[in-house]
Amino acid sequence: MKKIVRDIAYVRSGDKGDVCTAGVIARTPQDYVALKASVTPDSVKALYGDWVQGEVSCHSMDNIEAVVVVMQRALGGGATRTLRLDQTGKSLGYALLRLPVVD
Repeated sequence: MKKIVRDIAYVRSGDKGDVCTAGVIARTPQDYVALKASVTPDSVKALYGDWVQGEVSCHSMDNIEAVVVVMQRALGGGATRTLRLDQTGKSLGYALLRLPVVD
């Protein structure tokens, strides 16, 4: 069976206004290599489609074996302004765990 990011990492996320930030942390040092290859701006944009209207950036944090994902204009105007259901950083962050792992 094909691995997904949930198999090799866990996530912590939050939101501020219309920006979602998520830290995706590798479970083992060996998983970190696959994590960096799998969590990219292009893969994140493809996962969310039109839900993320702005830029996506991914920052490798080698010292803690994590990738920080920043999604601009990702919350439909902000958690208190959006008409989307359950549209917070936590919801979007956990969705990152569905990304396929690149071999």
